[in-house]
Amino acid sequence: MIKLQAIGNLGKDCVTNTVNGKNVINFNVAHTEKFRDAQGNQKDKTIWVECAYWTDRTGIAPYLKKGTQVYVEGTPDIRTYSKNDGTTGVSLTLRVQNIQLLGSRGEGGGDNPSSGYGNNSYTAPVNTTAPASSVGGNFAEPMDDLPF
Repeated sequence: MIKLQAIGNLGKDCVTNTVNGKNVINFNVAHTEKFRDAQGNQKDKTIWVECAYWTDRTGIAPYLKKGTQVYVEGTPDIRTYSKNDGTTGVSLTLRVQNIQLLGSRGEGGGDNPSSGYGNNSYTAPVNTTAPASSVGGNFAEPMDDLPF
């Protein structure tokens, strides 16, 4: 199994759909890395990850707004598509198994630690033989008790 972990900000509000009777929350996460090129100029490189969270627990959806910082982990995949100019595009996709809200951007563009999101975790059901306490993080509350 290949697992991908990412921390980044949502590029737009999530969209919740029902496909074949199952709920899916779609959103995208961006991470920008700053570096210096060979000439010493400051550069930015942004990686976008298209995320699909298949779950019956859609209570997190109202909190997945543009600018919210999240931690996501799951199974990665590469999707190819045709662009308008006829060339082929490639995108990194993630089938989310675990998501944590980390915060949101305030009006000034910085992280707002008092956003009220806290360290909430939501884990998709996974077939595993590991004890429940080791799946999806280190929290002691049952998965059904949402804090909001």
